[in-house]
Amino acid sequence: MKIKCLLIDDEPLAIKVLQNYFTNFPDFEVIGTFNNSLEALDFINSTPVDAVFLDINMPMMTGFELISLIENKTKVIITTAFREFAAESYDLDVLDYLVKPIPLPRFIKCINKITAEYNLKNNIKTEIPKGDSHIFIKVDKKMMKINIEEILFVEGMKEYIKIVTSDKTYITHKSITAQSEELPGDKFIRIHKSYVIAINKVKSIEGNRIQIMSHTIPIGRNYSKDVKAKILE
Repeated sequence: MKIKCLLIDDEPLAIKVLQNYFTNFPDFEVIGTFNNSLEALDFINSTPVDAVFLDINMPMMTGFELISLIENKTKVIITTAFREFAAESYDLDVLDYLVKPIPLPRFIKCINKITAEYNLKNNIKTEIPKGDSHIFIKVDKKMMKINIEEILFVEGMKEYIKIVTSDKTYITHKSITAQSEELPGDKFIRIHKSYVIAINKVKSIEGNRIQIMSHTIPIGRNYSKDVKAKILE
């Protein structure tokens, strides 16, 4: 069963961006789009919807006013160009707060939140089989799925990163900090300002260098103590 979503925004381009993002997630279905809060309210209160992506500044009534009139427990995700309403939105028990322009990695985190809430509500077990967890990255206009267990290390290259697996290398426009936040902290560690490695892929440590398969990776001076303590524990 797919997770049903509704998009409410008076900017056609904003809706188009989200629609394009959703094409990468087959477990989700956009069942409607609205640029008018009043029409959207009638739809939400009469149709089963799992998640609503809602802009704050809307004609007829604001997104906040719309939230107060929703009769069911539909999860709401705020999408706005304004950061300053975040605190107010969480007082209304919204699931997430996305600031435009919405980066894909941030959208993916939101998708994970919606999935977790949906699974909890429907008593679906969320345990993921070993080796089946993954990330998506954009390579040459395509969204590529990479299994986390296959990643050896991530290397930062100014505005790009290189994700190295045992048999492939992927290059994408992203910061190494942003990518490291998407990787599980119990399996990966940052060992240098330009490198994040998979802990279980370490073959050996010699001085301030780590060997992973045929790759020799430096350990940054500021990272050395914590890295060795965690890897050698």
